[in-house]
Amino acid sequence: MTAPAAIEAPAESAGSLTVVKARHPGRWIAGAVVLVLLAMAVNALITNPAWDWPVVGAYLFHPSVVQAVLFTVELTALGIGLGFLLGTVLALMRLSRVPLLASVAWGYVWLFRSVPLILQLLFWYNLAALYKYISFGVPFGPAFFSVESMDLIGPVTAAALGLALHQAAYAAEIVRGGFLSVDPGQMEAAAALGIPRARQIFRIQLPQAMRTIVPAAGNEIIGLVKGTSVVYVMALPELFYQVQVIYNRNGRVIAMLLVAAIWYLLLTTVLSVAQYYVERRFGRGQARALPPTPVQRLRRVLAARLAARRRAAEGGGEAR
Repeated sequence: MTAPAAIEAPAESAGSLTVVKARHPGRWIAGAVVLVLLAMAVNALITNPAWDWPVVGAYLFHPSVVQAVLFTVELTALGIGLGFLLGTVLALMRLSRVPLLASVAWGYVWLFRSVPLILQLLFWYNLAALYKYISFGVPFGPAFFSVESMDLIGPVTAAALGLALHQAAYAAEIVRGGFLSVDPGQMEAAAALGIPRARQIFRIQLPQAMRTIVPAAGNEIIGLVKGTSVVYVMALPELFYQVQVIYNRNGRVIAMLLVAAIWYLLLTTVLSVAQYYVERRFGRGQARALPPTPVQRLRRVLAARLAARRRAAEGGGEAR
C-alpha cells in the first residue's frame, strides 16, 4: 500500500524544483575583451592626429576623386559583364561533348589563370609593338581594311580587355561548377520529355545553378573592384592612381590612402548588400521559409516595441 506514495513523491518534489539557467562566464569574458579592443581601436582612429581627418573630409568628395571612383565602377562593370559573358560560353564549351571545344576552353582557362593580371594588362597595352596594324577580312586571305593598333586599342580599351579576358577564365569555372551542382537526372527527364537543349539549360539548369554561382560570382566582383587598382601601371585615372597623384602633390599620404580605403569600403558594401538580395531571390524554393532581411527584422522589432507600449498604456488606463 506504500508503493503509490513512493511513486508520487518524486513528482511532488519535481514541481518544487527551481530552474537555474546555465552560466557561461567564458562568453562574457570574451565579449568584454573584444569590446575593450574595439574601443581602443576606435579611440586610436579618433584621437590620433596623424590620420588627418580634416584632410580626409576635404578630399573624400573632391571632384577628381569622385571621377576616379566612377571610372573604377566603369572598369568593374566592363570587366564583369564581358568576363561573365565570355566565361559562360567557355563553361558551356567545357561541358560540351565535342573534344575540340572542351580542349580549347580548358586551354583558355589554363593560360589566363596562369599569367598574372598585371602582365596581361601590359601585354594588351603594348600590343602595337607586336602588331602595328590589325586587319579585317577573309581568314588566311585578303584583308578588306586595316587599322593601326594604337588607334583601335587605347589605354582604356586595353584595360577593359585585359580585365574581361582575365575574369572570363575564373567566371568559366564558377559557371561550370554551378552547372555541375544540378542533379543530372533533371536534364535526363527534360530530354525524355522532348524539351530542347537550349531550354533545358536556360529554364531548368541555369536557375538552379545560380544558387551556387552567385556567392562565388559575388566574391569575384568584389575582388575585381579592388583589382582595378592594378591598371595604375597604365596611368589610367582610377581611384588608386588618382589618390597617388594627389598625395604626391600635397604630401598627405595617410589621409589620401584613407580616402581610397573609405571609397573601396563603400563600393564593396553596396555589392555585398546586392549579393545578399540576389542570393535570397535565387534561394526561393530551396527552403520553406526564407530568412528575414535586415529591414524585415527591424520592422518586427519596431512593431513588437509599439505593441508592448500599447499594452502598457492600456494596462495603465484599466488600472485607473
